[in-house]
Amino acid sequence: MTQTSSSPLEERERRWQLLLGNNAIEGVSLNSQDLAIDNALSALYNSEDEQSKRKGGLESSSPKVARWLGDIRKFFPSSVVRVMQQDALERLNLQRMLLEPEMLEAMEPDVHLVSNLLSLSGVMPSKTKETAKIVVRHVVNELERKLANSTRNAVLGSLNRASKNLRPRHNEINWHRTIRANLKTYQPEYRTIIPEIRIGYGRKRASLRDIILCVDQSGSMATSVVYASIFSAVLASLPAVKTSMVVFDTSVVDLTDLLQDPVEVLFGTQLGGGTDINRALTYCQGLVRQPQETILVLISDLYEGGNAEEMLKRIASLVNSGVQVITLLALNDDGAPSYDSKNTAAIANFGVPSFACTPDLFPDLMAAAINRQDISQWAAKQDIATK
Repeated sequence: MTQTSSSPLEERERRWQLLLGNNAIEGVSLNSQDLAIDNALSALYNSEDEQSKRKGGLESSSPKVARWLGDIRKFFPSSVVRVMQQDALERLNLQRMLLEPEMLEAMEPDVHLVSNLLSLSGVMPSKTKETAKIVVRHVVNELERKLANSTRNAVLGSLNRASKNLRPRHNEINWHRTIRANLKTYQPEYRTIIPEIRIGYGRKRASLRDIILCVDQSGSMATSVVYASIFSAVLASLPAVKTSMVVFDTSVVDLTDLLQDPVEVLFGTQLGGGTDINRALTYCQGLVRQPQETILVLISDLYEGGNAEEMLKRIASLVNSGVQVITLLALNDDGAPSYDSKNTAAIANFGVPSFACTPDLFPDLMAAAINRQDISQWAAKQDIATK
């Protein structure tokens, strides 16, 4: 719970006011954030009569439910949020609400709704979870329809350009393309061309690039997890790239085997918990087969709950080995979140800028990475402020 700077006496009075409810102690007032905390608590724990007096409660209003779920993640640690969500299922009959088709149809399906449902998945009965998956799948299908084509076109176009071998050996020359590319050098008197440009056949590897998405699943990254899951599934459908998705809090989970279905990926995440970025990067480093052909996208606000010094060493090691590391502070439409400025500055010293990226720009970002463009310059062209 967020605290304000105050004397010990004022802090005790503030806590009692929050415990008993606003206006319970005369002469002790709450600031706007404390009032929001008090409203979140009273909506769940006050009696019906008291809720009616103070206009609290969640009733059966889906906007109120969505807003309340977001508020408790903002104000309380994940261990407390889990207890409150479980209490909400029991005390407010939230389970019944989620199972009502009328209520689900009345909800505005968007990425924030998905993140709210995912935050409840750990305490949902199996039947409720199946109902929630219907809602999530509807949103995911809409987002995938919107984002898939642009992602495939951008990535495949870049892979085609990247796969051209412009310095081929004699036995690797693609003579048909080489002749067409050099027709302007045709010498009529010799009836030949001068091959100023030699084009070879594309690489014969199973994949032209390895892409690893390493995603922080702490509560503040909820919408980024949703978008990362969808993009991972789209990228995994392209045979020219090998895509891995790893999510983490204080533990690390590899969801690569689920990428054929982004809904299953999402329900394989567990929003909330601590953060151990170094542990996650250590695992991802073990996935690297050919560093020069690997793009690692770390999606995190960079608040390291583990060993920050080792995390920075790990990023430096990846960069020095040839891995192209990209750090996204967010992958959503909400803008840059709160982030660890000390860690972003340290990572920038390795040539790795940190910035927030919208879903619409992510395909172009991946195309730039595949072509090994300078990501800082790419961001500047998009008017994206790097950290």
